[in-house]
Amino acid sequence: MSYEKVEQAKKTIIGTKQTVKAIKSGVVKEVVIAKDAEGKLIDPVIGEAAIHGIEVSYVDSREKLGQACGIQVGASVVAITV
Repeated sequence: MSYEKVEQAKKTIIGTKQTVKAIKSGVVKEVVIAKDAEGKLIDPVIGEAAIHGIEVSYVDSREKLGQACGIQVGASVVAITV
């Protein structure tokens, strides 16, 4: 479900730090988080998304999320931008 959203998104931001920055700047419409990501990596993103009222979706695998983004490594957090 969310893997397809990521694949079809015109612009995405990959990574925790970049996602938090993008949320603060107001360009994110949805965040996708891998369930197998470490809590300390995703907690700042979840908190910032809650503050700004941004929808958070979860997927099972970092590896599959990375593939959906077109990268060769796993991705813990992906932001879909406006």
